[in-house]
Amino acid sequence: MSSPEAPPPLSGLVVVDKPAGWTSHDVVGRMRRLADTRKVGHSGTLDPMATGVLVLGINRATRLLGYLTKADKEYLATIRLGQTTVTDDAEGDLVDQVEADDVDPAAIESAVAALTGPIEQVPSAVSAIKVGGVRSYTRVRAGEEVALPARPVTITTFEVTDVRPAADVGVTDVDVRVVCSSGTYVRALARDVGAALGVGGHLTMLRRTRVGGIGLDVARTLDELEQELSVVDLDTAARGAFPACDLTPEQATDVRFGRVLTGIDIGGPGAVALFDPSGQFLALYEQRGGTARAVAVFV
Repeated sequence: MSSPEAPPPLSGLVVVDKPAGWTSHDVVGRMRRLADTRKVGHSGTLDPMATGVLVLGINRATRLLGYLTKADKEYLATIRLGQTTVTDDAEGDLVDQVEADDVDPAAIESAVAALTGPIEQVPSAVSAIKVGGVRSYTRVRAGEEVALPARPVTITTFEVTDVRPAADVGVTDVDVRVVCSSGTYVRALARDVGAALGVGGHLTMLRRTRVGGIGLDVARTLDELEQELSVVDLDTAARGAFPACDLTPEQATDVRFGRVLTGIDIGGPGAVALFDPSGQFLALYEQRGGTARAVAVFV
């Protein structure tokens, strides 16, 4: 009598509401234990100070993460005007402070508007970007002066939601909402707003509310996941994270073999999730002119 086949390994996305003080690697380590697998990754690092949406992939779903990394992100943040830190956020040592309790709200709006749209952003020196094969933050902590080159990012939305005196005398806190492209440093935005106003600035709060189509509404705290591991299956995850296109049976057969689709408009821009008539996720494709071509096939 043959033994029953073992069920396939658990695969899917887990959306964590990351707590402050945890690194993204810390969260991955906890998930490896909860899911009982080493094959866990994340779709984009959050600094230890930051909270909010951290998308993890388990087993086969880790292949989705590289494409989710390219998705736009949404944040809520607080910028403190009048104080500059070495890291451009509250975790770094204070390097300068000036009186900034009477900054004109109109000037703040103007500085924010100037950083909206396609911009060239200089990343924070204390970042994971490699310089000569060494992380920038490692060089800074070793006492080196690091000047990173500017790179293009897009700030779709940068809006002020509140301006108020901060608890520290002589400084002003500005609450903002940011929607931006992958690779944007929100703490660099805080730095640049402060610099434009001539008073300096740094980030005191950062909460990521969305990665692509995945938001806080489906996120769970680590304590909640400890009680019940909530995994979004691969089919649901792909449909929620990417634009979707449902195929005919003939098209689905071609996609299973990674063939080019002609005479079809699957949408986009960027990667689009393709599904067979039963709703099974098959692949990520991109529209290129009058054809659609495979980015990654999952079956």
